[in-house]
Amino acid sequence: MYIGRFAPSPTGPLHMGSLLAAAISYFDAKANNGKWLVRIEDIDPPREQPGAAHSILKTLESHHLLWDDTVLYQSTRTEAYQAAVDQLLQSDCIYPCQCSRKQLAEFKEQSNKPDLNHLPHPEHCIQPLDKSQPYALRARPSRFSYQDLFQDHQTGLDGHFIVKRRDQLFAYQLAVVVDDHEQDISHVIRGYDLLDSTPKQLILYDALGYTAPTFGHFPVIIGSDGQKLSKQNLAPAIDSEQTVENWKQIFQYLGFNIPDTHDLAELINDGCAQWKTARPNVLSAQQLLKLD
Repeated sequence: MYIGRFAPSPTGPLHMGSLLAAAISYFDAKANNGKWLVRIEDIDPPREQPGAAHSILKTLESHHLLWDDTVLYQSTRTEAYQAAVDQLLQSDCIYPCQCSRKQLAEFKEQSNKPDLNHLPHPEHCIQPLDKSQPYALRARPSRFSYQDLFQDHQTGLDGHFIVKRRDQLFAYQLAVVVDDHEQDISHVIRGYDLLDSTPKQLILYDALGYTAPTFGHFPVIIGSDGQKLSKQNLAPAIDSEQTVENWKQIFQYLGFNIPDTHDLAELINDGCAQWKTARPNVLSAQQLLKLD
């Protein structure tokens, strides 16, 4: 069965770029007679904004993007993440590391090779660590290969990314893989800006013995300044008092015909129907629309 998901981080309210991501993942799930789940990725408290999770869910509801099962909160999943870390340690797929980003950057620069994944790790980090000092857990490099639904075939080498942080918080890459496996996610439909995360997640899928989902990375919206529309770039929050107007703007982004209706259910059903035709022709460019 097709099971898709939308998994926002509660670092702020939804903006038009995140609403587009929710809409596309919803359209793809429903066009394939599947389920659509929502997960709140609240595993990084220092970055989270109080009330953002509630705001996100209310915005989705107001736009009639209704999920098919209980919302999963990553903050309730620490035992599952630690079990995965223990399994990875036992199989020697991850290793402890006390290197800072600065040290790794200097090591890469001194090696005269641009890709750290092709290098052995700094010698000082391979030596027995002082476990009384903070350290992270990193994944060992491994090869990956997969066919993206909207982009070209992807293959290469990735690794040395963090699985558990020095502050003992679990990294995004690990939590996503464990939760997608737990929720039986079959398709991950998300923005092009997360394309670099997929190799890391595939490495963990393989290391944990999980079956990886199908991935599809669609173009993202960029603003007039050439930057991706995002919370970090201060994209304005969605106005939930203008749901019909927001939906019609989503249709414009996707190049859909805009139906003459103000009924949200009709708009969304029409969007699902148009997505069936549009999906094979999704642009492989890095941008979907440049805002004025």
